Amino acid sequence: MNRVQIISDKNQRSLKIKSAVQKKINQNKIKRSNITIVIGGDGFMLQTLKKNRKSKKFFYGVNSGSYGFLMNKFSSKNIISNLHKARMITISPLEMVVKNNKNQTKKHIAINEVSILRQSRQAASLSINHGSKQVIKKLVSDGVLVSTPAGSTAYNLSVHGPILSLNSKKLSISPISPFRPRRWKGKVVSDKSKISIKNINPKKRPISAVADNIEVRNAKNIIVKTNQKIRFNLLYDKNKSLQKKIKIEQLRKETS
Repeated sequence: MNRVQIISDKNQRSLKIKSAVQKKINQNKIKRSNITIVIGGDGFMLQTLKKNRKSKKFFYGVNSGSYGFLMNKFSSKNIISNLHKARMITISPLEMVVKNNKNQTKKHIAINEVSILRQSRQAASLSINHGSKQVIKKLVSDGVLVSTPAGSTAYNLSVHGPILSLNSKKLSISPISPFRPRRWKGKVVSDKSKISIKNINPKKRPISAVADNIEVRNAKNIIVKTNQKIRFNLLYDKNKSLQKKIKIEQLRKETS
């Protein structure tokens, strides 16, 4: 019996692909075991991984969305061959611990990034440390973003953060529309760092903390670190690995 699970988004295109994939799997024997095929876009993949954070399965994404950076391109003809030949990469998420203005503590994981965003018309006023070292004493901006290598080509790239290779063992701290200091470009730190972000003026300048797409409002203190205990096993088609996709984006950025 094939030990393959298929999880699909609910839109029409995803359901159509799910039907085609299910038919192929029923007709063929899958050599690999413990595979979960995820059909949807990047957002649906992130949602699925978080729901299965304790799972040791292998996740193979099939893109039915627009960009699908974390996904594989669907091929009805080659889906079985692609599953057999797919190569695995393992990533660990960020863990965000937030204390809000009521001194309540909220904890969430982020596979792409943690975004600290201003919550009103007032710019955020933040101080940032990693470990015992000060990154910046006072940053006045729309916010700041902490990105993993896997997420460095997403929101991080849009705010002009650096693209990180998957094996870099680094995290990127990138400002969002910095006002003071206006030309601060951010910092790249070790993925073993504990990054502390403090709202200097929480009453006048409220901020929210967002782990991928989960928001905690009225944040006072935020700690971000890599949770090495959680490991997601992702499968990618041969010659179309996540590392290669990141490299292509890196080259595109350098030549654009």
